[in-house]
Amino acid sequence: MLEFNSSETQLSASPPRRVPEMMPAFISRHSAFFTLTAVLVAQLLLLAFQVTGKHNVRLIKLWAVAAFDPFERSVQGLADSVSGTWTSYHDLRQAQRENEILKAQLAKARAKVIELSEEGLENVQLRAILGLQQRLPLRSKGATVIAVSPGASAAVFIDKGTLDGLSADMPVITPEGVAGKVVAVFPRSAQVLLITDRSSGAGCMIEKTGAEGVLKGGGNGFCHLDYIMNDEKVKPGDIVVTSGLDQIYPKGLLVGTVVKVTDGDIYKNIRVKPAAALDRLEDVLVIVGPSSRHK
Repeated sequence: MLEFNSSETQLSASPPRRVPEMMPAFISRHSAFFTLTAVLVAQLLLLAFQVTGKHNVRLIKLWAVAAFDPFERSVQGLADSVSGTWTSYHDLRQAQRENEILKAQLAKARAKVIELSEEGLENVQLRAILGLQQRLPLRSKGATVIAVSPGASAAVFIDKGTLDGLSADMPVITPEGVAGKVVAVFPRSAQVLLITDRSSGAGCMIEKTGAEGVLKGGGNGFCHLDYIMNDEKVKPGDIVVTSGLDQIYPKGLLVGTVVKVTDGDIYKNIRVKPAAALDRLEDVLVIVGPSSRHK
């Protein structure tokens, strides 16, 4: 059988001493050392309070400055950094606000310029219409294009109708040249068939030579002048005017310019570009009859 030593059993069974219980014994054994250290520190502080260095500054103050200077510098640097960041942010926000204000002012100025340009262009067009009306030895009514005719036909609607004395087959012109003729009339509006429509027709001639033909629409923004013999002298750049033979358009109205000429079997193939900007018509004149001065 195994035998156990009672003294060993008692030692192993006793709990170990805790650290807090050992500290008083350690301090008691080294009390002289701690006392001496406290006296030395007190003497050092006393000397620091009494001893002065350069510029009559106490040593304790120098030590305190030396000890806290790095911390103070760090805090000051952090404060300067935060202040600089805030200033930069404030300046950036101010610049953004000023930029937004300038953008708004620029947009407003551009809109004003566009408005004035449109008004100026409208005034120019109206003056041109008025000048043409005064020069033209015919009675006419001013009208404004209000819509483009739907479908494949080249036609527009104007804001004058039977209440203004309009009727079918009245010529419609612009200061630049012939636009077309009235084909349908309503009380307060009328439909105008443009000379570029394939179903249109007008008696015309080459202004320089007097060679006469029939102007028909090409359907693509151009016209072609038919029934002019191959032996007639026609070249690009020649002016085409109304001949008056169709009893609709008065003689001598500008129609357009020849842009291409080729010989055919009997008649020339003559392509004509209209003088009037038919794709952006705004103001027109409708010829309603001869002037009272020319009756």
